[in-house]
Amino acid sequence: MKIRLAIIDDELTVCKQLSRILEAEDFDVETFQTGIRFLDRMARYPFDIVFIDLKLPDMDGHEIMSRIKAGHEVTEAIIMTGHGSIDSAVHAIKNGAYHYITKPFRLPEVRSLANGAKEKILLRRENKSLKATLAGNDFIAGFIGASPPMQTVFAMIKKVAAVDCNILLQAETGTGKEMAARAIHALSPRKDFPFVSFNCGGFTEELICSELFGYEKGAFTGASATKIGLLESANHGSVFLDEIGEMPLAMQVRLLHVIQEKRILRVGGVSPIDLQVRIIAATNKNLKKAVDMGEFREDLFYRLNVVAINLPKLSERRDDIPLLTTHFIEKFNRAFGKKTRRISSQAMGILINYNFPGNVRELENIIQRAVALAEAEVISVSDLPSDLQKLEFSSLEGEGLASLAETERLHIEKVLNMTAYNTGLASNILDIPRTTLWRRMKKFGLIKKRENNT
Repeated sequence: MKIRLAIIDDELTVCKQLSRILEAEDFDVETFQTGIRFLDRMARYPFDIVFIDLKLPDMDGHEIMSRIKAGHEVTEAIIMTGHGSIDSAVHAIKNGAYHYITKPFRLPEVRSLANGAKEKILLRRENKSLKATLAGNDFIAGFIGASPPMQTVFAMIKKVAAVDCNILLQAETGTGKEMAARAIHALSPRKDFPFVSFNCGGFTEELICSELFGYEKGAFTGASATKIGLLESANHGSVFLDEIGEMPLAMQVRLLHVIQEKRILRVGGVSPIDLQVRIIAATNKNLKKAVDMGEFREDLFYRLNVVAINLPKLSERRDDIPLLTTHFIEKFNRAFGKKTRRISSQAMGILINYNFPGNVRELENIIQRAVALAEAEVISVSDLPSDLQKLEFSSLEGEGLASLAETERLHIEKVLNMTAYNTGLASNILDIPRTTLWRRMKKFGLIKKRENNT
């Protein structure tokens, strides 16, 4: 669907000149000599982009823009002004205008502004469409991912959530193990009962025992009152045990007994308490290898490993890095009150090629830092941590010398591959209009490759 564009100027020659230029750029153009006629048309058939002359015979251009923004916030307004009223145009930008252009016009500037506004609109539409897609059947609350590995995880979570069995999540730190556990609980028949989590790493056997099982008053020195343990507090719900591979062997015996007997005994207690919970355990260890080495009980392993879900590392789902980056920019814009719009193509290229040993958590930390430090609306390479900035130069050292055209072709092809030939997302990463990207794809023979990928 063509982008609808309006031109409001009381000079007929200006309207005709701009109309001819912008129709050649494939815009659906209408012209108006008065603000009243435009607003009447806008109310019935909204425009995507509006060129507004500040001085009109029937009303002020600022008033027109404020009325546009009041009813159609996503419409992009471009102010047309003479050199003597640039301050007024800058004021309009502060109030929501996309940009301004001074008379007499330079044709390249007109095209550039119109296409820039168009790209912003198309990107907004693609983001909206993407969010709608993620909100469909292949979306799990809290997760962002359109890559095949994540779609497999989403499908597995939905399947096992409905089945009341214990689950083992196998994944590295920072991949979202607790998020997956919460998603399983939220989609399960136990969703109306408690979800509790406990990290088994770094605690003594006594502390783990009192936290999980609770204790009776007087069970030991300092036990001045009865304490209900996490297992008992989660009765009929779900218990997430992270780093299960770090649990001491003696505690593994007690946990196995709970799973088998469906009962617990508080420390110092004499009356068993019936317990109905689902155990969701997680580990970044190879538990099968730990069993072979005598570091983990084999019987407990099989009790926990009824269904295993492997969460991919971020380096195994690089297609999701642009999506996650956009999500984190929006998140930290809200947190810090910033207005960062996007990340530069050079900075995104570094992120896509980085291995992320800390996975999604590390990416989130990098973007949090970048949004906090960025002085411009675009995150640049200089806003990334110094060790990532060095990657840009080290990667260039190993590529050898190539022509500028070949370097451009390789970079465009890399971005297209990483975005599954999503031209809207690719043009945003490359920071060029989509029309320019299409011309480059045609020039470098990447159109056919796109057809082969679809």
